Amino acid sequence: MSAKDSSLQPGYPKAVLFDLLTALLDSWTLWNRCAGSEQAGRAWRAEYLRLTYGCGQYVEYETLVKRAAQYVGLPDSAPQALEDNWLQLTPWEGALAALQQLQPHCKLAVVTNCSARLGRQAASILPVQWDVVVTAEEASAYKPDPRPYELALDALNVLPHQAAFVAGSSYDMFGTAAVGLRTYWHNRIGLPLVAGAQRPEIESPTLDSLAAWASHFTANNSQTS
Repeated sequence: MSAKDSSLQPGYPKAVLFDLLTALLDSWTLWNRCAGSEQAGRAWRAEYLRLTYGCGQYVEYETLVKRAAQYVGLPDSAPQALEDNWLQLTPWEGALAALQQLQPHCKLAVVTNCSARLGRQAASILPVQWDVVVTAEEASAYKPDPRPYELALDALNVLPHQAAFVAGSSYDMFGTAAVGLRTYWHNRIGLPLVAGAQRPEIESPTLDSLAAWASHFTANNSQTS
């Protein structure tokens, strides 16, 4: 048993899995800048989310980003600028603090709808020791297909009821509901709940309540089981 495993406390989940590009990193600002305006960036990002979450089987991430730009009338220079400036993605305020609060108590993982190359670059922006990073490319499927979540859980050797998920978009709730992961939705910019998606256990515009919620995970799990 590793030092980290021996430090796991019974109140916490064994692992917390995170959406990366919306829940932890402010990708909206970069997309807007590359698109030339907030309005264009929001439209591009919405189309990208529609494509990736409706895709299922993995199609090259960079291809979907470019296709979404074309659909909303943006030039190829926009997705190229996004890739060129990828490492300018910045964590949301409070993201690093939340991760640091959780790290002594549970394993931390990323489950992201991204290519392996860009996903690992983005995960490295946050100075924490990830136990597992799973990308859509490695899972051969985009969330909310169950495969990315399940691949992360298998790599962590953790069962769904022993883990929590932090979503950035309500599309994730389709996948977490199917897998059986209790979910905290970090809805930073006030996105609407997608029609048909299961409501998360907590929805918040910040990550301020995450550590407190996680610290009572076992007790709440027994109450809801």
